[in-house]
Amino acid sequence: MAAGDVAAAGPLAATGAPPSPGELPELANVHWRERASEASLRRADRTWTLSIVAHEVPFLTTAVVLPLLAPVLAVVSVFALAFAWAIPALYAARGAGVLRPARRRAVSDRGAEQRALGFLGDLVGHEARELLARTGLVVERGAFGVWVLGPAGALLVRPGGRRVQSYCVRVNDTDLPLADRVAHLLLALRADESGFATVANLEWSGACWRLRPRLSDGGREGLSCARCAARSRGA
Repeated sequence: MAAGDVAAAGPLAATGAPPSPGELPELANVHWRERASEASLRRADRTWTLSIVAHEVPFLTTAVVLPLLAPVLAVVSVFALAFAWAIPALYAARGAGVLRPARRRAVSDRGAEQRALGFLGDLVGHEARELLARTGLVVERGAFGVWVLGPAGALLVRPGGRRVQSYCVRVNDTDLPLADRVAHLLLALRADESGFATVANLEWSGACWRLRPRLSDGGREGLSCARCAARSRGA
């Protein structure tokens, strides 16, 4: 099982030391990773910010300096500005990809999808159930912020609602209905949020306004709901 996978059912195959009570067994497969904590998440946010700045500063500097050296180089400055805009946009598109809408299942599987959707609806509250029916996504409050869960990924809106982290995480049984996959991720998150964030692969971290235009309609609705919940925490 690769990093970013969550077991669909039953214990993980025995590899390494057994998990502690309350821990996800998948942590045994990523034993080299530091367990996620508020400090590690903040450090990841800073690292991503510094990385984007390091990418943008050379292009912005080029765009400012070249016209001062020779006006004819203003054309090159335009290209430098375009690159300075495109690089963060490409990274944000990568982050949005974790909630990319899944392809519809075959007609013969629609019954299983409906049953799985009903089971998932039983796990969440009324407000979250309405969002689930419209988008197939689940919004869940956690200690680290507010999560938006999809079949193959999750967003974590940090307290205050200004910053979001994108995680690639999936159930290792791809034959399950989409709603069942979301349900397994939700149960794993509730069982061990820190372990869930450790097992998942961080794809991107940045401002919500960068991510929002690159999400699907359902993803934008889920992000908006999560931001409202994150702002209400007053952090």
